[in-house]
Amino acid sequence: MKKLILTALVCSLVGLLVPPPALVAAGSALPSPAKIVLGNGLTVYFLRNADLPLVSFRMVIRGAGSAFEPAQAEGAADLVAALMMKGTAKMDAEAIAEALDFMGASLSVSATDEYAQVSGDGLAGQFPPLMEIASDCLTGPAFKDDEFAKERAQRIDGLKAAKDNPGAAVRYYFQKAYFGSHPMGHLAAGTEMSLGQMSVQTVKDFYKSHYRPDRAIAAVVGDIDGTALKALLERTLGRWRNPAGAAPADVIPPLPKPNGRKLVLVDKPDATQAYFVLGAPGYAMGDKVTPQAAVMNTLWGGRFTSWINTELRIKRGLTYGASSVFRTWLPGGIFSASSYTKNDKIGEMLDITLGLLGKGAKEGFSVEEVESARNYVQGQFPPTLETNASKAGAYVRLAFYKLGFDYYDKYMTAIGKVSAAEANAAAAALLPRDAYVLVVVGKAADIRPLLAKYGTWQEKRITDPGF
Repeated sequence: MKKLILTALVCSLVGLLVPPPALVAAGSALPSPAKIVLGNGLTVYFLRNADLPLVSFRMVIRGAGSAFEPAQAEGAADLVAALMMKGTAKMDAEAIAEALDFMGASLSVSATDEYAQVSGDGLAGQFPPLMEIASDCLTGPAFKDDEFAKERAQRIDGLKAAKDNPGAAVRYYFQKAYFGSHPMGHLAAGTEMSLGQMSVQTVKDFYKSHYRPDRAIAAVVGDIDGTALKALLERTLGRWRNPAGAAPADVIPPLPKPNGRKLVLVDKPDATQAYFVLGAPGYAMGDKVTPQAAVMNTLWGGRFTSWINTELRIKRGLTYGASSVFRTWLPGGIFSASSYTKNDKIGEMLDITLGLLGKGAKEGFSVEEVESARNYVQGQFPPTLETNASKAGAYVRLAFYKLGFDYYDKYMTAIGKVSAAEANAAAAALLPRDAYVLVVVGKAADIRPLLAKYGTWQEKRITDPGF
């Protein structure tokens, strides 16, 4: 059980640093959908695809993500989402699981930083009962005391287990170090302290305030007739009502920016390897620099043959993997690079990483490299929007970020036109040199002397509460 929980926590954290695939590599395979607006304000985009008897449903709910939790209730958003699948007034958790299993369908609710999300997939013939269950979970979650206690205990155990895994822990510590008290610093998993103080009423209050159909965007793609779909939606999701009173704020403040170097060393005395994450300001979702940044990052750290992976893994054998990503949100974004190595090699690894950042920013990439990266990004596109699920997910994200359903066409066209000069301008603007947050988790007694040359480090013990 602990292993499963830890896996879920790591996947949640990776979400902080890795953008959704459909927003990274995309192209001209996304047809414009039809639009259905229900009486309660819920907007649903629809595309019929009768190739296979399958239907996928996706929904995002603005303002219901972890960035909108009360500071003292960190972890509430994802806990609410999880508990929505743990029983309603009509069905308990076991009955929901058995019904989905019988239908051969899947249904999940989770929370990211900016929104909550619902995912459902199943056979076309089973889609009506699947939507009945989805609607029941969305509109009438029971939030039972025993399910709350069980889920909270599992999450606390998972946080403890994460500290035994420095590869997972370093990302928690980085999120806290970079964002601090900013709402984006809320860990989706919460903290031991915040979860311990939470009550069933906390999750009920968050659900009541933040789950609103007038802030939801949904998409359905698959083998279903549009007229039948509208009738189905009206009798299921159409009964969802907005809560009384004013809606809570749904705007995230501008992201913080590091002032010089912020260095954090987390001591894990039994660690045999040291893990690092280095991060700096990036750009907001949909920024005009996106194509140039994608090409540049592909070369620096976005593929197996990237600069950082070539130097750290292929040439020197210091690690099994090193990479960099851009993560973007409405209020801004970050660039981050990460890897790991033996404790006694962390100084060498950081020297190489910082050297490559400086080289990329100052010298840039060759015409041949940029052409290779353009081809790579365009070559990765075909699988990203092949399935009903990926199309539905793309519709709700594009609608949420107001990018337009022709975004992928424009993006891929722009990728094909990125010049070496443009990629290098993006590198000069976005690859950090002097202002960044760097977090290292490892055995402090061994690595402290190797890190001293980079500046003054704030030290933490992994056994201390929180991150």
